[in-house]
Amino acid sequence: MDPISDVFNGDAFSVLALTDAINNVPFLPGRAGSVAGWQEDGVATTTIMIEEKDGVLELINPTPRGGPGQTGMPENRTARSLVIPHYQYDDFIAADSVQNVRAFGQTSQLEVLQDRVNARLQTLVQQKLDPTLEYQRVGALKGLILNANGTTLYNLFSEFGVTQETEVDFDLDNASPASGALRKKCASVVRTIAKNLGGAVAVGTIYAECSDTFFDDLLAHPEVVDSYKGTSMATVLREGYVTPNGVIYGAFEFGGIVWENYRGAVGSTSFIDADKCHIFPTGVPGLWRTVYAPADYEETVNTIGLPRYAKQYPTPNGKGRNLEVQTNALNYCTRPKTLIKGRRT
Repeated sequence: MDPISDVFNGDAFSVLALTDAINNVPFLPGRAGSVAGWQEDGVATTTIMIEEKDGVLELINPTPRGGPGQTGMPENRTARSLVIPHYQYDDFIAADSVQNVRAFGQTSQLEVLQDRVNARLQTLVQQKLDPTLEYQRVGALKGLILNANGTTLYNLFSEFGVTQETEVDFDLDNASPASGALRKKCASVVRTIAKNLGGAVAVGTIYAECSDTFFDDLLAHPEVVDSYKGTSMATVLREGYVTPNGVIYGAFEFGGIVWENYRGAVGSTSFIDADKCHIFPTGVPGLWRTVYAPADYEETVNTIGLPRYAKQYPTPNGKGRNLEVQTNALNYCTRPKTLIKGRRT
């Protein structure tokens, strides 16, 4: 038997070992992957059921003491089924790429092959799987989970049977805005989010991921400038674009919202549309969810899903090894009506 095949057939290159290796590769998220506070869970199925209870807050009228009270209405429950999408990328390691590696039985051969496979896995994770996960999470912030070609996988508003709030015009191109108009619009957004959270209390920050043009005009808006000018925080006006971690271009707080200039694109296509922003709450338990389904391998069927999987197997002509990585993830917001879209003008 070919010694290279013997090495690949060992435990070091099993689905379990490769999957462990691929999940040990650090996830390098864009901002959407780190700011919202995603609750991640694995499931043993490829479809999830989401149950919604319409808890209604209402005022009650006084009733006679000693008599019956006002009768409550039964809760409405709605169950929805969502299929977890499957993302897979295939690669190939040619036999020639391991030519002149030491003979079988030498420890160095196994180490070289492991290093080569792990390096390829890391590349696939960071260039294929992680950007896909980030793109889906950005879509969840918008309420629209999109495919790579821009088509809609899930519209969370229609899936949950709610109407998206009217897009907010922040009127940032107005050369002479009315005094306090911008702060009033911010306050209205914050109140709308709080109202749509219902009984859930936002214990975190309200964020807005902004396009370049939206962020630039907002930072230069007279109300924002006047808020920071002459204070110890005036450096924001000069250094609003300086960030130490590089996941955003800049950030500042105004009107109860943290505005961030989102940094993320594939080629020339930005994850945030030009002249737009997307505002959302954080710190709400169960608001942002990620579920992982199991891979479609014999070894993983009906097991609890993991974030990533990897597998290798020989080509029919014996000239190399096929290598594949996959993730089966669905990211969604459980209260999409709290997601507010804004435009520059």
